[in-house]
Amino acid sequence: MSDEKKGTKAAEQEEPLVITNEELADLDQTNKSGNGRTSEPTLNEPTLIDFLASVPFELVGGATKLAAKTVEFTFNAGRSLLQPERLEMMAETGRYVREMRELAGLTIDELAEALNLEDNTVLEAVEKGTATLSFELILRLASVIARHDPLPFIMRTARTYSPSIWRILDGWGIGRIPLTLEREREFVNILRRHDASRKISDEGFQHVLTITKGAFDMALHYVAEQEGIEDK
Repeated sequence: MSDEKKGTKAAEQEEPLVITNEELADLDQTNKSGNGRTSEPTLNEPTLIDFLASVPFELVGGATKLAAKTVEFTFNAGRSLLQPERLEMMAETGRYVREMRELAGLTIDELAEALNLEDNTVLEAVEKGTATLSFELILRLASVIARHDPLPFIMRTARTYSPSIWRILDGWGIGRIPLTLEREREFVNILRRHDASRKISDEGFQHVLTITKGAFDMALHYVAEQEGIEDK
């Protein structure tokens, strides 16, 4: 074979790959879409919040994402708003978020600024019980208004706004800890909200306690029986 033919053949073999603009656009779109994963925001403190934020998105499926200053709502979340039980839970959790914000001494505008949100519209809707929170925003909220005890806050809000994540954490046994503490706190609040409980005599209080215990045992037995739970 002549040198000229060899050179021609080599040139053909080394001819660079040409990608059209259309192919390049398709490739870019594919890279952007990927498998549905997005980068997660980095928190400043290496705490429990960082650990929960590192849970892979393929495990939490329906969790929504917080991208910069945008909060997105999934179709499933929107559909669940139609359920009365869901609405009641969101309203209760919204009041809880407002109480935590007020305990932290922050206005809603100050909290929105601390979370790097464009405005306070989302937070207002959350506190009114008409909007959901992404898990990333739950973590950010915990780092601002519940930094000294973030776990109960994360678990309570995740139970309402990110049921898929709640089920994972509950399966690990984490969910039972703050839930038990929260139930005990609610019992204490029943006592605290009545001034008369601090004024009655010890004998009178024991009488109230006996009646309360009997009523609680009866109600607990009824509910446990309805749910098929054996009360040991």
